[in-house]
Amino acid sequence: MDYNGITIEWLGHAGFKIVKEKIVYIDPFQIPETSEKADIIFITHAHYDHCSIEDIKKIIKSSTIIVCGSDVQSKLGKVGPTIKSLITEPEKNETVYEINFSVVPAYNMDKQFHPKDNCWMGYIIKINCTKIYHSGDTDIIPEMKSIQTDIALLPVGGTYTMNAIQAVTAATIINPKLAIPMHYGSIVGTKEDAEKFVQECKEKGLNAKILVRS
Repeated sequence: MDYNGITIEWLGHAGFKIVKEKIVYIDPFQIPETSEKADIIFITHAHYDHCSIEDIKKIIKSSTIIVCGSDVQSKLGKVGPTIKSLITEPEKNETVYEINFSVVPAYNMDKQFHPKDNCWMGYIIKINCTKIYHSGDTDIIPEMKSIQTDIALLPVGGTYTMNAIQAVTAATIINPKLAIPMHYGSIVGTKEDAEKFVQECKEKGLNAKILVRS
């Protein structure tokens, strides 16, 4: 998908590739061996389907910077001895390769898979004048009221995160120009969950779109 000259690809599950001069990945998981090398890799948290060492190895090069939390850093030694990383945490504002981003919390409100105390993350990445919010694994949380973004990438699979209907509520709170469902079609969640999310968003006057997996 092209958005304001930015290429955004859904890689399956919660993984995305964003290209505008720099090549940015978020939570790559089960991607092809021939995937393009990364300038920046954003990792939201340490669970294997978000911090996949196997997949990071496929796209890392000598200049790649991995943005992650301290719990992820402890796993990166399995990638190689010379990994470049930026360790961050919620409420931080950072810049890597002239790409500005803000770190926001991601956590569960009514389940224990992603405790708030773990300080796991979502990211608001600004490329040119476009902001892209990857929520990470989260429920509807109070911090969403202050998020301003053009594109919101929201989980719809349920069980470990919001389900489709809850994600619609999150989209209503955030009110992006475009909402895109994620976190389905692999471990939990189905295409029908994504379709329900898009339909319910449109009924509420929100622009939403399913991306075909790259």
